Amino acid sequence: MAFNDTLFQLGMDLTRSSTAQEEDHRVAAPVAHEDRKDFFIERDGVRYAGTHLIVDLFGASRLDDLEHIKKTLTRCVDVAGATLLHIHLHHFTPNGGVSGVAVLSESHISIHSWPEADYAALDVFMCGEAKPELCVDVLREAFGARDVKVKTHQRGEELDELNWQAASSKQAPVRLKSVKKAKKAA
Repeated sequence: MAFNDTLFQLGMDLTRSSTAQEEDHRVAAPVAHEDRKDFFIERDGVRYAGTHLIVDLFGASRLDDLEHIKKTLTRCVDVAGATLLHIHLHHFTPNGGVSGVAVLSESHISIHSWPEADYAALDVFMCGEAKPELCVDVLREAFGARDVKVKTHQRGEELDELNWQAASSKQAPVRLKSVKKAKKAA
């Protein structure tokens, strides 16, 4: 019995429902293939999965304010033209730092803050038609950052042509391994 109670406190009990289990079920909304928002893109002659921004905020404030962080992440999602599925934030003690993620149809925005150092590290990754670069000004303003450093990476641009064609479609992705197996079986 003690083992089951320990698992339940960790949100891992298989015999009873937990908050974490309920959250996972609520967010798992089926999306029709024509509504896919996570498709690969081509911009300026470069093909890739999406834009990944590594954002550092220096001299920032309100990094311990859960409600402010939630509203800011939501505003980022809206400005970028992305689709919010779920936000989960955790408040740490004793420093009041926050760690969390906004899960998007197009990927995610994550944050980890150190209010005692007026610093936050954010990860903004979006694919499809979303525009993650529009989040930077929202973050700068919302947290009153003295300085913002941004590193940009185009994820998946190393994909070979066949894989890119399958991934760039707004339709359900083709499972290339399954196609190869089917050809061998025929």
